[in-house]
Amino acid sequence: MSAEITKLTPAASLTPAAAKDTTYRIAGGKVGVLLIHGLCGTPAEMRFVAMGLARAGYTVHCPTLAGHGGTRQDIVNTTWQDWYKSAEAALNEIRKDCDTVIVGGLCLGSIIGLHLAANNRDKVQGVALFSPTLWINGWAMPWYTKFFSLVRARWMANLMEFPDAASLGIKCPRVREFVRAALAASDGSDLGTVGTPGAMLLEHRRLVSAAKKLFGRIVQPTLIVHSRQDDYANLNNATYVQANLTAPVDLVVLEDSYHMVTLDKERHVVVEKTRSFVARVAESIGTTVGASAEVMAAA
Repeated sequence: MSAEITKLTPAASLTPAAAKDTTYRIAGGKVGVLLIHGLCGTPAEMRFVAMGLARAGYTVHCPTLAGHGGTRQDIVNTTWQDWYKSAEAALNEIRKDCDTVIVGGLCLGSIIGLHLAANNRDKVQGVALFSPTLWINGWAMPWYTKFFSLVRARWMANLMEFPDAASLGIKCPRVREFVRAALAASDGSDLGTVGTPGAMLLEHRRLVSAAKKLFGRIVQPTLIVHSRQDDYANLNNATYVQANLTAPVDLVVLEDSYHMVTLDKERHVVVEKTRSFVARVAESIGTTVGASAEVMAAA
């Protein structure tokens, strides 16, 4: 089937100074997938997966998180609560057209997805986590990154800047060079900003801390896709989430990708595993609803 991408009304959580709202939506059936991009990124990170899911007939919504898609100052002026609110608004939007919603996210987006699942159990029926990042501890991270845990105040974090890894989180040379060239030619609205302000890493840590307290409330089936070679977030991020969720968890470990699994060499595997997971969730809910209806009819 052909998929038509349509723009949504810019989210109210975006700052007025934001250069562009890169949110997009692909119309489909009553099963929807909400895909949330990573820190200092944009929905472009999710586009390949979004198109793969749309071809299977699912409605897909890829929102722009608050502060993203604009200037560096736009991002720095936000908190993790702002990011969460914009994602929750997107969840409420997709629920208008979909009876079943699976929330997925990359890196930071996956942690926001866990928050959504815990706080909206009636609206979220499944969770897909791509490179979930609790700790920035991948093999390509600067040695001094570990000391950032000592920083507690925003004013101090604002004095710091963390450069992107030379790999950009992408193992595939062709895709990496394409992204590098696009970033060099972009104002940050289409593909995100270069580097990560320290204040945003502090907010990410606060988001993670809050998420860990919610693990016991997450009951939805969960898919985790993480690379063994992740250069930003070690595989122990994924195994920690798997071990601490009470929900049923499927862990898929990739062997030939870095952090940006939605763009990298095994992106087709990511699409296939996600499509299968969404289908299983939708089928299980359909079976449950059908069984309930038969029981009620018999009564």
